[in-house]
Amino acid sequence: MKPNFTLRLRVFNLNCWGIPFLSKHRADRLKRLGDFLNMESFDLALLEEVWSEQDFQYLRQKLLPTYPAAHYFRSGIIGSGLCVFSKHPIQEFTQHVFTLNGYPYMIHHCDWFCGKAVGLLVLHLSGLVLNAYVTHLHAEYNRQKDIYLAHRVAQAWELAQFIHHTSKKADVVLLCGDLNLHPKDLGCRLLKEWTGLHDAYLETRDFKGSEEGCTMVPKNCYVKHQELGPFPLGIRIDYILYKAVSGLYISCKTFKTTTGHDPYSGPPFSDHEALMATLCVRHSPPQHNPSPTHGPAESSPLTSVLREAWAEVDQGMAQAHWWATMAGYAVGLGLLLLALLCALAAGGWMREAALLLWTPNVGLVLGAGAFYLFHVQEAKGLCKTRAELQHVLGRAREAQDLGPESQPALLLGQQERDRAEEQ
Repeated sequence: MKPNFTLRLRVFNLNCWGIPFLSKHRADRLKRLGDFLNMESFDLALLEEVWSEQDFQYLRQKLLPTYPAAHYFRSGIIGSGLCVFSKHPIQEFTQHVFTLNGYPYMIHHCDWFCGKAVGLLVLHLSGLVLNAYVTHLHAEYNRQKDIYLAHRVAQAWELAQFIHHTSKKADVVLLCGDLNLHPKDLGCRLLKEWTGLHDAYLETRDFKGSEEGCTMVPKNCYVKHQELGPFPLGIRIDYILYKAVSGLYISCKTFKTTTGHDPYSGPPFSDHEALMATLCVRHSPPQHNPSPTHGPAESSPLTSVLREAWAEVDQGMAQAHWWATMAGYAVGLGLLLLALLCALAAGGWMREAALLLWTPNVGLVLGAGAFYLFHVQEAKGLCKTRAELQHVLGRAREAQDLGPESQPALLLGQQERDRAEEQ
């Protein structure tokens, strides 16, 4: 690569709100979105909530002249809703489905049936390896009483780990998606601290769009004001995050959001606002070289957020164990009642009543059994996450105890060492 090498990357991200039969004006919005993407000719367009594969195929045909490469990530019962369109050839792709994703009996929320995941695309651009990730985390339905908080924190950690372990050969890392996390939420801080990703909205010097970069705003006709809760001006839960390896410098030249309507003042593309960023990658001059060492003050935010995440996951695990225990008691009680009913029916005493109670009691045992198995699985998933967090937290504490000179080798330099070993 030449010393004055510069790579310009234009990125588009949108949660499309494409629920068949439920999302308003879905077909019209998809048509206008396709027209806009063809007109703008981004390098990458990463989309979430394209729940219908027919909608993806429609966009695939419409965008084929401008975006010859595309992929739809399939998972779960309904699907992940994730897809990507690229002007550049896709070298590799894969996906990772999150271990935890809500509760199957919360049918009205549907997240469990979607198979929320993170999709990965590998592209080669001007001699550089770009890992582009697209994801959608579990929704937050009640901020005051968030029963999914532990699951979302676990998903954020799983996402961070997936990026960490799959980006060791990458020169540039890009993450786009609907994280369903506010910028200061635990999951968002955990993701940024562990991966080192930068927020395009915070880093850019040229921003145009909704106030404070919000991606759900009251001006959008598809947004219900009660969905914004205590944030009447809007919320920011969709992100473009990025980083580059040592020796390269990446910056966000421009960052835009829509503001309750499409860029040409028509109806909005979705109930979320679209994100558009122009990223520039170049050789890192000496003054921009990332420091190879980090002192205690810089590692303390990571330690702090790891502690918070561990505590939240631990609390969620205790709750899962409690529900599993209650379900186990219900199964035991149901089995005792079944045995009693069998005895009554066999003895001929209260035979009719026993037969009438047989069916609902069998239903109770089966329902409680399914409830028990699910929450046991949930507890194991949270236990796995807690163990990983505890291990990393222990490494961070060890690094702090040994002092600043040893910290990079123990914690913050791990990715560079792995990359060197593989090369």
